[in-house]
Amino acid sequence: MDALTLIRETFAPLSGKRILDIGCGPGTLSKRLSEDGAAVTGIDPGAAALEQARAAVPGARFENASGEALPFPDASFEGAVLLNALHHVPDPAAALVEAARVLVPGGCLVVVEPLASGSFFEALQPIEDETAVRAAAQDAIAAALARGTLACRRDVTVERRESFADLAAFLKRVCTVDPARAAAIEARRPVVEAAFETAAEREADGRYGLVQPLRIHVLEPA
Repeated sequence: MDALTLIRETFAPLSGKRILDIGCGPGTLSKRLSEDGAAVTGIDPGAAALEQARAAVPGARFENASGEALPFPDASFEGAVLLNALHHVPDPAAALVEAARVLVPGGCLVVVEPLASGSFFEALQPIEDETAVRAAAQDAIAAALARGTLACRRDVTVERRESFADLAAFLKRVCTVDPARAAAIEARRPVVEAAFETAAEREADGRYGLVQPLRIHVLEPA
């Protein structure tokens, strides 16, 4: 099981279904869901990311907005996704409330979050230590469940394995997510290189494998 498969299964059948991609970035998930027939709307606070998303998925709608203040009426969507995005939101609790607000009755929210563990996390840590923000995202989900704002339909952890030709390919990957990481890489290059070499598993073809555990919650307004 991988995250995309679980998302597709959760919202199936996707044809015509109104899905909100919260923190859409350059539109990678939006493109996949649009290809499956969903009516996708993506939001992101980054202008450059939205420009890429609009070019990649011309049939989808994209808005410049934050997860804490979605510019949509109540009950606008049948499903919403936060894919590796909740820990980037300054107020993850508010983002969950907003996501629940825009769902129709019976709609659901899929939250996919990287945990602060695994070899990918260890390689990333000297570039950007996300221990605190990843924990805060999990705490926000737990608090929403405890308050009864959301109910949990499914809670699973899967491992995402990525393979890189070399350190340069890994650094390109992490800087695509956040270009500001380039400065940290430059400032701590020897430490970054050592962390990558220690964390990565050398594969039979000479490539470098890194594993990131992802916790996936399928949630619905309670």
